[in-house]
Amino acid sequence: MKTIYNWILTAVIALITTTAFSQGTISGTVVDGSQGGSLPGANVMVKGSTSGTSTDFDGNFTLNVSENSGTVTVSYIGFVAKQVPFTLSNGSANIGTITLQPDAEELEGVVVTGVIDVAKDRETPVAVSTIRASEIQEKLGSQEFPEILRSTPSIYVTKQGGGYGDSRINIRGFDTNNSAVMINGVPVNDMENGSVYWSNWAGLSDVTSAMQVQRGLGSSKLAVSSVGGTINVITKSSDKEEGGSVSTSVGNDNYLKTLASYNTGVMDSGFSMSVLMSRTAGDGYVDGTEFEGYNYFLAFGFKPNDKHDLQFTLTGAPQQHNQRSFAPTLNDYIKYGENGDPDRRYNSDYGYRNGKEFTFGGNFYHKPVASLNWDWNISDNSTLSTVLYASFGRGGSIGSIGRINGDQSYSSKFKDEKGLIRVDDIIAWNGGADVPDFGAPRTGFVGDGNSQYQGQFVNGNSYPSPFVDEGGHIFGSSNGITQRSSVNSHNWYGGIINFNNEINDNWSWDVGADLRTYKGYHYRRLVDLLGADAYVDNDDINNPYSFSTNTYSPKVGNTWNVFKDVDDETKIDYYNLGYVNWIGGFGQLEYTSDKLSAFVQGAISNQGFKREDPFNYLDSDPEQETEWINQLGGNIKGGINYNINEKHNVFANAGFYSKQPLFDAVFLNYVNLVNEDLTNEKIIGLELGYGFRSSEFTADVNVYRTSWKDRFLSESVTVEGDINGSANFKGLEQVHSGVEFVANYRPFHRYFDVYGMLSIGNWEYNGNVDASVFDSGQNLIGNYTLYLDGVKVGDAAQFTSRLGIGIMPIEGLRFDASWDRADKLYADFAGDSGNFVNQFGTPDNQGALELPDYNLFDAGLSYKLIVGREKDKAINLRLNVNNVFDTTYISESETNNFAQDGDATYRGISTSNRVFFGWGRAWNMTVRYNF
Repeated sequence: MKTIYNWILTAVIALITTTAFSQGTISGTVVDGSQGGSLPGANVMVKGSTSGTSTDFDGNFTLNVSENSGTVTVSYIGFVAKQVPFTLSNGSANIGTITLQPDAEELEGVVVTGVIDVAKDRETPVAVSTIRASEIQEKLGSQEFPEILRSTPSIYVTKQGGGYGDSRINIRGFDTNNSAVMINGVPVNDMENGSVYWSNWAGLSDVTSAMQVQRGLGSSKLAVSSVGGTINVITKSSDKEEGGSVSTSVGNDNYLKTLASYNTGVMDSGFSMSVLMSRTAGDGYVDGTEFEGYNYFLAFGFKPNDKHDLQFTLTGAPQQHNQRSFAPTLNDYIKYGENGDPDRRYNSDYGYRNGKEFTFGGNFYHKPVASLNWDWNISDNSTLSTVLYASFGRGGSIGSIGRINGDQSYSSKFKDEKGLIRVDDIIAWNGGADVPDFGAPRTGFVGDGNSQYQGQFVNGNSYPSPFVDEGGHIFGSSNGITQRSSVNSHNWYGGIINFNNEINDNWSWDVGADLRTYKGYHYRRLVDLLGADAYVDNDDINNPYSFSTNTYSPKVGNTWNVFKDVDDETKIDYYNLGYVNWIGGFGQLEYTSDKLSAFVQGAISNQGFKREDPFNYLDSDPEQETEWINQLGGNIKGGINYNINEKHNVFANAGFYSKQPLFDAVFLNYVNLVNEDLTNEKIIGLELGYGFRSSEFTADVNVYRTSWKDRFLSESVTVEGDINGSANFKGLEQVHSGVEFVANYRPFHRYFDVYGMLSIGNWEYNGNVDASVFDSGQNLIGNYTLYLDGVKVGDAAQFTSRLGIGIMPIEGLRFDASWDRADKLYADFAGDSGNFVNQFGTPDNQGALELPDYNLFDAGLSYKLIVGREKDKAINLRLNVNNVFDTTYISESETNNFAQDGDATYRGISTSNRVFFGWGRAWNMTVRYNF
């Protein structure tokens, strides 16, 4: 026994001695290959063992090893892992600087130029979420471009009516009228009303390298309207590596998309080029919403030397799509459904003409944007960045005008048993045929004007003319129904200049200018007379009794030429022009060190507004065109970020905006009446944040409060029981506060990951607001109060959450799924115009109508097959299924009707409400070849 004991003891001592002699340390530094900085919290593991460590705040690491040689694996979320060999010498080894490159699938083609304010992790003190090209390519599928942002906190996206490109987005409860959307640092919100129509940008998903959402005031140096936040879309550049792709996508309801792209890479001459073309078409999930859209992207680059870099980009997305522009009532959805279930696809705006789909709700538009970026490296510490851009928007919407026996096209009188518009019968009645259930048959035109049309079937307007006494036909009960379009075209030019100087390693400053000029054209024109002989318009004071047979097809093929002169088109109903000039200046001072980063920004802008109205004012009247109305605005904001150590950081920011009102608040009642009480809106934003970073787990928590006050609202009201007048409400205030949480756990690099998001908001009106009421002669006739104090803000879910997983069981095969929940969603009562002021004109109003909460599940499957001798080419397959369990849910309500005793209800809300349902189950599959 003693002999055995001695043998074991000797063996143990020998083993310990051997280990001690073979043990050593390796060290090194891990850096970010894209930004050049250190990567704190990177994971360093000895291959084939459990020995590992993490890098410190400066990216350094020291690791004990038990072998004289081997390999370490270095990894970090969002970067390609790297394996580095080591060999000990005298018990140690320094393997130097290890550079990790961003994951090509996540950061492919991201280009940051001097005018793009992209937030940097653990440096820029703002709440931010970034969506990479790979995620857009994989998960967007046939969804609308903004829908990819549903995974980020405080974002609410709906398809609205469900037509192609008709989706909308809210950030922290603010729509895009009050949130900035920028493409490569260039603002694209409409300069009159602040809107962003995503159908104009449907092709952006094809050319986006990354999309970053900065919630709150953001880091943009421009005086943009980032009340809710800023969406910055970064497109692919011309100097990507040589290669290209072709792809085809198919989906439900005959969805078909084809795409081809190619990049030359930077050639020896310094030139480079990138080109992309795509086409998308389908029937639409909602009935009667067939569509056709194209997308083109062309970029030229030239780098003559290290000092200069020029990039020219041209992109556009001409499209035409039928819409469900009018939200049906829940009664109608149920009426035209089956077994008491609502028909989510029901559309009251269309019917069939000779067996082919015909609509009174649609959109056609083409808005190409051309930009020239010039980055000039003046010296080692000074850079001048300039972008010049131009946008020409041409197109508008489709609708109806006129009446048959007192009713307009949306009347139930003109619907068949399926709720579709009886287009053939309308055409027959317009042409003089007797349609018994339409009422009295049509008679020929008898009135003033051109004798050529006496006795013929002449269509007219829905409303009386303000300029002629004889309106019996123009605004008669039987002036026919016409298909028309409302045109909203524009010419827009701008330029942004930014000078940056790095004083030293820590301090830098920027100064620049933002210049824009805009001219908008607004009028209606004829699309189809629907069997009538002509149309007569009496709304142009300079041209009464204007008879016309000129029609303009709203097809996508007629939108390509954006340089066509609009002056030659025959206009009806209204015609006015809006002018906006913008002159702005901005500056920023920034401090950056390993531990601390801070900035302070200031911007000032002058917006000039002018309105021209050739229909309501004689050509000889000097008031046909107003003087320029100038309004100063600006902002000041700042923030600070502190990196506690390699894992923890905290930040804070605050800012104040004095925001100029929108165009319609400058000129009242749709004429050249200047608002004498024009007041800037005031926004105060405060935000605190905390971040955690490690090689496997990241998390962010943000709390915020945004006050938006001195809003303007002009509405028609009734005072003293029966007197109608116009009330201009001033001083409306909304307060939006909340908390946001987002986390990502990836223990095995890209083989398994879990994502979670939670946002809880409290968005409500603060205080009541009073207004003086004036009649049409601007005589004071009374006062009116809106009782809004404590009422919840509608139109976006104040509670959203997501839980998602991704699994890669084998190399190249990936499965992902997500669960989204939306709650505390209230009706968009503010969009209900007159009903809004009537409902909240008493202190005992019921507040905002809360809609039912809902849960959605999405899933996807991807497979990547490497091909080619050099393994540099790949075939990618992707299947997406959205709303896997076919959940029926209301995504928004345009009315605020509470159920009364005895009223029919659907899931607790009155069926009299006009709502939009979200889509049911939808799928799409894509095959893409990258070469």
